[in-house]
Amino acid sequence: MSKAKKAEFRPNDYVVYPAHGVGQIVSIEEQEIAGIKLELFVISFEKDKMTLRVPTNKATEIGMRSLSSPDVVSQAMKTLKGKAKVKRAMWSRRAQEYEQKINSGDLIAIAEVVRDLHRTDDQREQSYSERQLYEAALERLTREVAAVAGSDEVDAAKKVDEALVSRAA
Repeated sequence: MSKAKKAEFRPNDYVVYPAHGVGQIVSIEEQEIAGIKLELFVISFEKDKMTLRVPTNKATEIGMRSLSSPDVVSQAMKTLKGKAKVKRAMWSRRAQEYEQKINSGDLIAIAEVVRDLHRTDDQREQSYSERQLYEAALERLTREVAAVAGSDEVDAAKKVDEALVSRAA
């Protein structure tokens, strides 16, 4: 069972790591930690200038996954066009929920955050923390859309923006 799981990811694959978004597996290496040999995925997040080492046997458990299918991407785009659903809960509670969605690594959930926090020019100002969450979600979404389409982030950002602007006010 665990052997089959390991083969899912290979060097050069793009993967989504829940807490950091899209990264690329640079290599698979062995390291000895406290006398135990561990096989690790070395994942590079170029944009964040960060490298992560993830034990291969823990990857699926922590929610690391392959890029979304084009179907999921179009579902995410549909989600963006939907009407924002903003709960009447206190901001701190909502912020917590948004953050959980962003870090879930689930593209649809991330699209929901983008949709719910998106503001048009004629809407009220966003608070600093709203903007932070919005930008984090937007960046995750855009990077994955770009990686799936094999395009650059500028193209992906345009697509996302068009979807947001096209929705009914």
